[in-house]
Amino acid sequence: MKTIDELLAEGVAGKRVFVRADLNVPLAGTTITDDGRIRAVQPTVARLAEAGARVIVASHLGRPKGAPDPAFSLAPAAARLGELLGADVAFATDTVGESAKAVVAALADGQVAVLENLRFNPGETSKDDAERGAFADDLAELADLYVGDGFGAVHRKHASVYDLPARLPHAAGYLIATEVGVLKKLTDDVKRPYAVVLGGAKVSDKLGVIDHLLEKADRILIGGGMVFTFLKAQGHETGSSLLQEDQIPAVQDYLRRADERGVEFVLPVDVLVAPEFPDLKTKAPAHPTTVAADAIPAGQMGLDIGPETGRLYASKLADAETVFWNGPMGVFEHPDYAEGTKAVAQALVDSPGFSVVGGGDSAAAVRILGFDEKAFGHISTGGGASLEYLEGKTLPGLAALED
Repeated sequence: MKTIDELLAEGVAGKRVFVRADLNVPLAGTTITDDGRIRAVQPTVARLAEAGARVIVASHLGRPKGAPDPAFSLAPAAARLGELLGADVAFATDTVGESAKAVVAALADGQVAVLENLRFNPGETSKDDAERGAFADDLAELADLYVGDGFGAVHRKHASVYDLPARLPHAAGYLIATEVGVLKKLTDDVKRPYAVVLGGAKVSDKLGVIDHLLEKADRILIGGGMVFTFLKAQGHETGSSLLQEDQIPAVQDYLRRADERGVEFVLPVDVLVAPEFPDLKTKAPAHPTTVAADAIPAGQMGLDIGPETGRLYASKLADAETVFWNGPMGVFEHPDYAEGTKAVAQALVDSPGFSVVGGGDSAAAVRILGFDEKAFGHISTGGGASLEYLEGKTLPGLAALED
């Protein structure tokens, strides 16, 4: 995989460089609530601009239906990128239309432009190779070189991620190089004990990674909404908690295999419950109750791991040389259910080992809860991409960057 430094050594001054970034940031209206992904790509964009390239940044945001939708405009992300760069950033109001062509044509050496949301064009995500390829052809006409730096999208076989690199000389940006290097420490060069913390809502989202990590990890700690399927698989009542009944056989198989392989599977010993899901808009007090994990009352739903579990999980992470964490422990967006996620984050900060926060909600939680990002070994920008890499899958966007 060619690096951006190799590309720079060949010279990029005056050349149009298409940077596939991941600017898929959370928005409240037009306000960015977490700019981590924009900050992550800023070094690549800045270095190219400093070298005199005419930089064209492109990304998706959200899940528009292949047509323009103001709610998913990248205009706020473009403005924030300009603030981080300390320079004006031009914005094209389409992807490959008249605005994009005019904005790119007007770029001078060292200037930066952002195209509108790539998913406003149906060709970006099309499963039809010809339709996707046609959109990639149009994108290729805008540029001379391609830099892939949108790690959060490399598991997608999309036009700008998979098809476009085949049409232009290409290289990996700084972010992708960093992400791949970190993931290799979780797969090929693991220091032990190796602990994995998995949370989030659904077991089904983590099936592949659990299956693969049973061959790699020494300890697997489970939290979040997915934990109740594990508790049910052990024969415990879970009240009205989130439950995936159809995944119980798979979970039972994981527990059996973990026992056979000597992998320590750690489940909560207590949970916070309430009769209803909290109001995340008003953050009104929820008045939860702490109960034993194997004694959740009928009509009560589990919404966070309990304080005893937080201490247990911290003890299981204290001596770990490698920790991978993906998924919050509870509904961290509400202050009454944030303590479990805080406990895990603090345990990673306190651990002397190499800690990786695996993107998505976990990365957002770290920032929202006020932790210093530098206290962790690495905070990934791609939750789904990280998980698929750890599953051993070939990621289309990385394969496309191979020479």
